[in-house]
Amino acid sequence: MARQIRYSRYEGELDELESSEILQMIQEALLGQDVNDPYDPDPDARPDLDDLFDAILQALVDRDLVPDDLLAEALEADSPKDSRLGQKIQGMIERLQRDGFIRPERPSGGGSGEGESPRFELTDRSIDFLGYQSLRDLMGGFGRSSSGSHETRDYASGVESSGELKDYAFGDTLNLDTASTLSRVLPKGIENLSEEDLVIRQSEYSSSAATVVLLDCSHSMILYGEDRFTPAKQVALALAHLIRTQYAGDSLRFVLFHDSAEEVPLAKLAQVQVGPYHTNTAGGLRLAQQLLKREQKDMKQIIMITDGKPSALTLPDGRIYKNAFGLDPYVLGTTLREVANCRRQGIQINTFMLARDPELVQFVRRITEMTHGKAYFTTPFNIGQYVLMDYLSGKTKVVN
Repeated sequence: MARQIRYSRYEGELDELESSEILQMIQEALLGQDVNDPYDPDPDARPDLDDLFDAILQALVDRDLVPDDLLAEALEADSPKDSRLGQKIQGMIERLQRDGFIRPERPSGGGSGEGESPRFELTDRSIDFLGYQSLRDLMGGFGRSSSGSHETRDYASGVESSGELKDYAFGDTLNLDTASTLSRVLPKGIENLSEEDLVIRQSEYSSSAATVVLLDCSHSMILYGEDRFTPAKQVALALAHLIRTQYAGDSLRFVLFHDSAEEVPLAKLAQVQVGPYHTNTAGGLRLAQQLLKREQKDMKQIIMITDGKPSALTLPDGRIYKNAFGLDPYVLGTTLREVANCRRQGIQINTFMLARDPELVQFVRRITEMTHGKAYFTTPFNIGQYVLMDYLSGKTKVVN
């Protein structure tokens, strides 16, 4: 478990922050809207070093790590970059680049215009670190009740297992032994639960799985004052880290769906943005099937994370048909045909729904019944635990 560090208001310690500590502080900014502006007129634009500077500055201020004199000087300067604090943050950015967490964006025909801040990319090392952090953060929810959430059928509340007990270590599957864990936690209070308190029961694992995570990135995922897209990305990164470190025989791909649908590589996942506006569920399912068709695995599944009803589809001539008002029969019929195709190919669809409109609930139930999958009605606060526990339950068999 990463050590928890408290910093006093002493100037010198800003220079001692390690790159991993800096990245951990700005994790939410990198994954969320602070660095990835969903309203940018150019949806393909990548964040620039000015965005990164602002994210680090905000993180330092929020954590009360900036000495008073440095903060006062930065506030009085024409630009924070011209202050001593700005120089220290520039040093942190250089440290991130030197240690292999970020790199200048590879030019694709033009590069940054005159006067523009250079853009940057997250490296594979950063993606792996963010996946590890996301998985570690989500672990805190295991073993606790998730009020307000329920499933429509066959919810796996835990992972079937039997075998020897052992203390949890990072990388282990979270087959919690509830009685042993609670016996450690109750004397000091559930609010003080820590990773050292977790006790797991070892299990055997079988079967390989091919999974496509279908991420809704339509505009509704950030509307109404709630960011639903950042938790969805955190879940995807955590799942990628879990599979890479524990289930090397499994495969994982990511598909974004909005007006249309496209595959996104893991290296780009952290910085993808919300938009365009509509929800082309049929297009996402069709692309997911194409990706799974290439896999030779025992189990094929689609994990669909969404908050909206289908409102768009791709016509045979490539045009996008859209109707955001109610469940359009044409859109619904085309979407359900893709669901039926999944069923014929033996692909299970597990849906994680971040909204509860009656029409939407009915639509999700039809998907679930058609593919013998599962449907979870969750929130941005607990979707991570539900996705990870569902995946792990599918990987476990009872040891005789």
